[in-house]
Amino acid sequence: MTTVDFTSMTGLELLRWASKQPTDLPSIGRLLGMTFDELEEGRVVLSLSTKPDFANPLGTVHGGIAATLLDSALGCAVHTTLPAGVGFTTLELKVNYIRTVAVDAGRLTAVGTTIHVGRRTATAEGKVMDERGKLIAHATTTCMILRPEAGPAA
Repeated sequence: MTTVDFTSMTGLELLRWASKQPTDLPSIGRLLGMTFDELEEGRVVLSLSTKPDFANPLGTVHGGIAATLLDSALGCAVHTTLPAGVGFTTLELKVNYIRTVAVDAGRLTAVGTTIHVGRRTATAEGKVMDERGKLIAHATTTCMILRPEAGPAA
């Protein structure tokens, strides 16, 4: 069994590696059935298929599904720009919902792109569309860049 050193991979390399792994590894992507459709520096496309398990009490897809898809796409877009050993975490996610989604609506696709990546924070924006190209939701995020702490001066 080969051990992978994640700290030696850039964010883009890590996500490309992860996108090729078996789907039986525990993750939010596996739980919701998300797939990476496109990965490039500063831009990520993720998708999932709606299902009855995603229903809210009104019988439509719970808004948290679109929010999670957006959080993942926007965060991953930021991650693709980071050097090896540098991580991130979401500080803020602002989602605007445009329309409801039926539980049998088929595939939802989220596109996330970076707006700004600085030393300490990054911002990104994205949209979720249905199979017909209709806008479901759009969002912006602010992420904190997590750099390794420098050791004591020698």
